[in-house]
Amino acid sequence: MPDQPSVLFVCVHNAGRSQMAAGFLTALSGGRVEVRSAGSVPADRINPVARDAMAEVGIDISDQQPKILTTDAVRASDVVITMGCGDTCPVFPGKRYEDWKLDDPAGQGIEAVRPIRDEIRVRVTSLLAELLPV
Repeated sequence: MPDQPSVLFVCVHNAGRSQMAAGFLTALSGGRVEVRSAGSVPADRINPVARDAMAEVGIDISDQQPKILTTDAVRASDVVITMGCGDTCPVFPGKRYEDWKLDDPAGQGIEAVRPIRDEIRVRVTSLLAELLPV
């Protein structure tokens, strides 16, 4: 893996799970990991409940916009984490792929989104320990 590893988080709308994961990895890595997120069918805006759930833990994702998944983004990433995007994510040899099974926060209230957020934080923390061992 290069000096600065690169991670791409992908979900369908790039409005909830992948944005929360990108927010955590950006904050927890302190700029030591290049972070991308994208969606196979991006929404118009970030899920406001996901945004509020992240604000509760001190991470501001309100300036983010959902982005379309491109083969260039996959090609430029060392690790690709999918979250319910099915077969829409292009697969390239030599890339590390993981599929994180997580509930979709779309249409759910803050009480339902908090446990999703917390599970994402646990997974991102574990990923970060693998990418940047002490």
